[in-house]
Formats: sequence, structure tokens, C-alpha cells
Amino acid sequence: MTAELVRGQNHTLPQTRLEIRVSAGSPVVAGATLGDENGVVRGAEWIAHPGSPQLPGLEVSQQAAAGHRLAVDLDALPETVHRVTVLLALPVGVGGPTRFGATAAPFIAVTGIDGTEIATFTLTGLDAESAVSALELYRRQGAWKVRAVGQGYAAGLAEMLADQGLAGAAELAASIQEAVARSLARSVAPPPPRTPEGDRVRQASGPSDPGPAPAPPQPPAATPVQPAATPVQPAADPGTASVSASASTPGGPINYAHPRRQHAAPPTPPPTAPPAQPGQAVQPVAGDATGWSMDERLYNQIWGMFEDLARAAAAYRSAVDFAESRMDQELDRSLSDPRNRIGGAGDRAREEARAKRDELTARAREVLDRDLAQLAAEAAVVEPALPAAYAGWDNPVWHAHRIPMELPMALRLGDLHLPERTGLRIPLLVRLPLERGIWVDSGRTASEAAALMDSDRLRRLAMETAVLHAARLLAVYPPGEFSVHVIDPAGSAAGPLAPLVDAGVLAGPPAAGPQGVASVLAHLTRRVDLVQMAVRAGAADSLPPDLDTGEQLLVVNDFPHGFDDRAVTQLRYLADEGPAVGVHLLMVADREDANAYGPVLDPLWRSLLRITPVADNHLADPWVGHAWTYEPPVTPPGSRVLEQVLAAVTAARKAAGR
Repeated sequence: MTAELVRGQNHTLPQTRLEIRVSAGSPVVAGATLGDENGVVRGAEWIAHPGSPQLPGLEVSQQAAAGHRLAVDLDALPETVHRVTVLLALPVGVGGPTRFGATAAPFIAVTGIDGTEIATFTLTGLDAESAVSALELYRRQGAWKVRAVGQGYAAGLAEMLADQGLAGAAELAASIQEAVARSLARSVAPPPPRTPEGDRVRQASGPSDPGPAPAPPQPPAATPVQPAATPVQPAADPGTASVSASASTPGGPINYAHPRRQHAAPPTPPPTAPPAQPGQAVQPVAGDATGWSMDERLYNQIWGMFEDLARAAAAYRSAVDFAESRMDQELDRSLSDPRNRIGGAGDRAREEARAKRDELTARAREVLDRDLAQLAAEAAVVEPALPAAYAGWDNPVWHAHRIPMELPMALRLGDLHLPERTGLRIPLLVRLPLERGIWVDSGRTASEAAALMDSDRLRRLAMETAVLHAARLLAVYPPGEFSVHVIDPAGSAAGPLAPLVDAGVLAGPPAAGPQGVASVLAHLTRRVDLVQMAVRAGAADSLPPDLDTGEQLLVVNDFPHGFDDRAVTQLRYLADEGPAVGVHLLMVADREDANAYGPVLDPLWRSLLRITPVADNHLADPWVGHAWTYEPPVTPPGSRVLEQVLAAVTAARKAAGR
């Protein structure tokens, strides 16, 4: 049975040798890009286009035409390839349409080599775009799926290639258009006409048949490309910038570059799920993703689950919107006919329209429930297998936690979920070392739940959340490589800070009063200045012997209380320059309290990742823009896991002589 996809929806591919058929209202350029586990196109050699139509496992047309057949053999693709994105672009300078909105919507069918349709997708809603990422084939848990994308680009082919991470996108786009201009476009009939309901009338054969598809090329013997160094960034943190200092001083102790993979040995293959019986879903396996270590595979698997949940919900919402729109159109047509205004004809038409709406909605919900059930099964397997840095505080892994000798890839800040299934939680992970600071919003305007709470209670919850984050950071860094400083100008956070103070894990007592604030800020500002100069000059041995070159975290409570203009300037400096050399901010503040400073603090707030001490749907993913509900971390009621973890930090420091 053919799956008729809408934008964002996916479908499992039952075979790996495929043909992708494109039918457009005017000649288009068809090509395909290969992406790694992060969806990044690593170079021009990863793109099949009219100027270079063949790649291992992939072949495209050398001409612009109204009909195309792309041959794909997924088994023949290099191991480092995890995505195949089919792209369409309007040819430049041939006198045809310059935007997809001026021509019939392209239609794409994914078929087996015998011509049996597997999935179809009509690219509706395009207007000023002259290039479009039509659909993608992607690897998920050892199986391949197809996803309807339909992402258009008004700036054309160059913008689309650049969006996939290709360096020199503009030059390659120009060369592709030149190759198209040198060839003669085939004269192919336009796509079949549509019925009033919008369904495509399929024709078995005819003048538009471009001929038999070429056989997929055989892969040449070549050394596979190494995996990319950095996995996908968390969707809830789309603005994170890579600001780490990559220059490591020879022979010195300072290296603030982000962790990179070692290339001395090939990666350990991820575990594979047992083969599923016909008609059954693949059984999920923890760590069933790409990566050189179990941590990296779990990290990539979690964000793969995040993306799948985002796409599944987007497909469902789009299908429901389509069903409602179609019902409205049918009702409008029915009411516009005078014959339906009397008797029972109008009532029957309305009932039929609603019945179609309900049927489409039910089918969409069935697909969503299937996808959600698979993700829930995967989450049930993955969560118990997570290391401490990725695990919730209720995970038993914390009771046997030992301070590691190596820094993990990421840290869990809480959970995310969507209203379609609130019980399906996806961990919110951020990369380590932190690339940006964190702001725990203690304001009552932060969310509806916060508005109903007492201000003092909300501030206490915000500080308790900050303490949990600080404790987790201390617990996942090697002994002595992470220090925590606290500024509590009025001493109002003594209660929440008690676990850190009692365990003796702070770099010093919480700073109070204007003098305490000035002292801590001066100390960290000096450290940033000195380390920046040492890194730039390659002179790590010139640093003062008493300077702590480990990572530093500054926890600020009740900002801007206790801060004068100089202190505010220093804090902004730490937020901007600190992460590159290992100084990070964790602020607990109500933005309304800082209004007296006007817009001067806006860059500070924008540079921080905002989270809340109560559940709030303020985070958005970069794919479809869902409003995700963030759930802050909490320890189980009555549990002493926090005290146990901090005691382990203290014991590890003593054992290491720190």
C-alpha cells in the first residue's frame, strides 16, 4: 500500500534498491546530497548533480527535465553516509519559471526497482523558492526511512547547499547551473492532471515516460571518510556558537578545545537489534547510533529520538490541519450550490465532509500512535542505559557513581515533551564544556505555573535547580578540574546552597555584599584575561603558579541585586569571553528586576540558555519550531542522592590530592 506523505511525515522503506521519480510542471534540475550522521555534506564529492551524476549507490540525470528517475542503492552507500537528500532546483537563464510558485507543484514517488510505489509526496505551498529539499532517506536504528521535507529556499541552490554545511556552496551551485545550461533539456510532458479533490491521476505509461532507470553504480574500493567530529547540537539550544579556543599550547596544561574523537582506531560498531519478524517493528537497542564510544552513540541516539518525535508531531498536526481545511472547502462548495440549501442534500454533504475529516484525522492519529509507541519503547530501553551525566536523578546509576577520569560529551539539564504524549520524555542534553551560560528564570512572568506561585517559593526553587546543575557538573568532571564560585549578595540562598557548602565543594564561601561581589568578579576576570593572553601567545608556562586553569562556574543569585555598573560590565565580559577559556555563568535572576538597566543587559540575556524552575513550554526546535515543555531536574522525594554525589566529589578530590 502506498504511503501518501505530508510535510514532515516519515515511512519505513521495505527495500534498499529504489527509484525516485520526479514529475514537475516545467524542467527542473534534480540531484542528491549525501550527509553524515549530523546531516552535513562534507564536500562536493558528496553531491550527485548534472555535472557529476554518479556516486557510489546513487545516479541522477545529467539534464534539466520535467521528469526524472533517480537510482538509489542504499546498501552501496559508504558507511559514513546516513542521509540522502533529494533536491530540486529551477534552471537559471533558460527562460523558464524563476520560482516554484509559478509552476505546478512537483510530485515525487519512491518506488521499488519493479515500479511498485512505496511512498509519494506532493510539494505544495511553494512560492518564491527556486530550490527545494524535497525528501530525504535516512538511516535509523539500522533501517532506512523516507521523510517528506519540502524545505524551500528563495535564494536558490547555493542557499540550500550552504544550509547542509557545504563549504563553497555558491561556487558549486554556479557550476551545476553551467552544466545544465550546456546540456539540452529533454522534452517531457507535464505531470498528469489533477481531479477536483486534488488527487493525482496516475497514468500507466505515455509520452512522459523518460525510459528505464539506470542500474545503480557499484561502489569503488576506497577508504571511507572519517566521521564528523561534533554530533548534532541539541535542538533546544539552536543558537549555541562554537567559541572554544582551539589553539593548544605545546607542552602546557591548558587545552580549552572541545573534546574531539581519537582517530587511532576505527569506531566500535554499535549494538544491533535482533531481526524483527515480518510485520513487526524493529526492537530498540540502547546505543544503536553512530559514534566512537557508547557515550557518543547514546548522545546521538537521544537527539535522533528528539528529531523523530518533532517530525512525527509535525506530520500529525499538518495532517489534521489539512483535514480541517479540506472539510471547510467541501462545506463551502456545498453551501455555494443553491440545490443544497433545501431538503436533505446539504445535511448529507456536511455529514460526508465531516466523515472525511474524521477519517483523515483518525489515519493520521494511527500513524502518530505507531511512531510514539516505537519511540516510547526506545526510551524505555535507552533511559536505564544512560551514564550519570545523561541520567535523571532518579536513575540508580547515581547510587554507584564514581567521579570519572575523563569528561563526558554532554550534560542533562532536564527533560522535554510535547502535548501529543506528555509521558514521553526526551532528555535535554548540552555539550561539554559549556559553550554558553545558563539562566534559571526566577520571575513570576516566566510561565503560567510560575505566575501562580509565591515569589519567595519560586526564587527558592530556582536556586535549588541551580544547585542541582552545579552538583551534576562537579560530579561529571575529573577531580580538581572544575570549581564552583557563588555570589549571593544578600545571603538569601543559604538554604538551597547548604548541600554545596556542607560538602566543602565550593571554591570559597558564597560571596556576599558589594565587596564580596567585586572580589569574585575581579578574580575571574583576571583569570580570563591571563588565560586568553597565554593561549594567544602560546605561553602557558608564563601563567602565575597560583592560577587555577581548570574549568570555573560562577553561580549568581538574585542578579542584579548587589551589582554596581562596574560589576555589571564585568559580568557581561565573563558571559562573552569566559566560555572560550573555561569560565561559565549560571545565573538565577528575574529579568523584570533588571529593567532599571534598560537595554544594556539585553545582550547578556540573549547569550544565556534560559531554563525555568517549573515546567514551561518556552523552548523550540530548529526543524519545525514546536514549543517544547521543559521539565527541570528534581531529586526523588526523601532521597539523599545529592548528598551522596557531593560526598563522592569530596572523596575523589582528597584521593587526588586536590
